[in-house]
Amino acid sequence: MTNLDTFSTELNVVVIGSSGGIGKGFIEAFENDSRVSSIYAFSRNKKNSTEKKVVHSFLDLEDEASIQEAAQLASSKKSIDLIVVATGVLHRGDGIKPEKSIKQIDPKVMIDVIKVNTIGPILIAKHFLPKLSKNRKTVFAALSARVGSISDNRMGGWSSYRSSKAALNMLLRTASIELKFSSPKTIIVSLHPGTVDTRLSEPFKKNVTKKALFKADYSAVKLINVINNLDINDTGKFFAWDGNSIEY
Repeated sequence: MTNLDTFSTELNVVVIGSSGGIGKGFIEAFENDSRVSSIYAFSRNKKNSTEKKVVHSFLDLEDEASIQEAAQLASSKKSIDLIVVATGVLHRGDGIKPEKSIKQIDPKVMIDVIKVNTIGPILIAKHFLPKLSKNRKTVFAALSARVGSISDNRMGGWSSYRSSKAALNMLLRTASIELKFSSPKTIIVSLHPGTVDTRLSEPFKKNVTKKALFKADYSAVKLINVINNLDINDTGKFFAWDGNSIEY
């Protein structure tokens, strides 16, 4: 069960990446939270529709115009209180897969991974941050990954994915510093959801113990509770699903 009691009521929430496993988990949790009055759910796979308090609409991470349009839609009736970016790519049918060593780095693959994992989320920040309320607690949270921690890298490999998430962490940290004066109640964080049983982790979950492999709805609830516990001193930081801080 989620708890958003550090926020105001009648929350306007945005979930980007709503067709993915964790994105769906966030939406379900927000739907069941009485403090949330409206949810804007964006995905490249969704057409415009409305279900109860959820408005589904289109957004393509690699199309800045669609990001700008989505930000305008989500803030058309009231300012936004909470934004969750639940997007990312680790492997894909067009040849994207994690490298075992730097010998396998393909510049095109690396660029494609960075477009989705780094450039897309920071363009979302560019257009959505100005739509957040200025006079109460607001949060912009993007899913990162523990393997994006430079200090925690002990195994090597996965160069494109690691570097894309490390770059995302840096950009979110930068945004948090820039907003301290213009939006002093806005908190910007990176979040590690754990290893979640979704399409992203599918090829690798055989190496994960059952206890360490989370269901998407469980991970989403844990992350929402982490978000609820954030205060302004946490802006620019990186947190795991259990609330523990991760070093960059």
